[in-house]
Amino acid sequence: TFQTNILTELKNWKLNLIQHHKLQMRQEKEKHAAHVKQLQNEMENLKELLHTYEISISRKDEVITNLTQALEKQKERVELMRKFTLWRIQHVKTKQEEYANSIADRHFRTALMKKVWAAWRSASDVRWKDKVARACQLRAEDVCVQLTNDYEAKIAELTATLEQRKAEILRLHNERDQYEDTMKKAFMRGVCALNLEAMTMFQSK
Repeated sequence: TFQTNILTELKNWKLNLIQHHKLQMRQEKEKHAAHVKQLQNEMENLKELLHTYEISISRKDEVITNLTQALEKQKERVELMRKFTLWRIQHVKTKQEEYANSIADRHFRTALMKKVWAAWRSASDVRWKDKVARACQLRAEDVCVQLTNDYEAKIAELTATLEQRKAEILRLHNERDQYEDTMKKAFMRGVCALNLEAMTMFQSK
């Protein structure tokens, strides 16, 4: 009958609408999951980069330590050489004493300049290491803050999109209810018209 066809059509339309809605929700969830996974991969890559920076700084510390030890050994050798030179000066002839003393003085000034240079270089390396460590730390913190802000912004965007989808679904439900109500009223008007026409025919007979 006409009423059964209408009800069947409405039922099929309702099922198609529900299936379309489920498909859209599943697609949105898959997109969201893929984006979250991408952000997690980016965070893992940044963690690996930070770990690489830490290893590099540790290796530079080892190099600085080795250089410092080498300078200390060099200083010890210079000190021994100075003592040996002084011992030789004490045993040279009197007529060569002034020349030997001048040579010893120049050698002592050279050793002293090496010591001052080594001390300055050591202090400079320590300051440089501190600057690099602070710069790496600040950079890592800035990257983490930026990632957090981007992630929160994406979550807010996805939440707004989800709310829009919910509003669209609610609107479709309201339109469906209005359509069903309109069809029911039209069906009832058709039934009433048929009843009136039948009564008129019976009365005329």
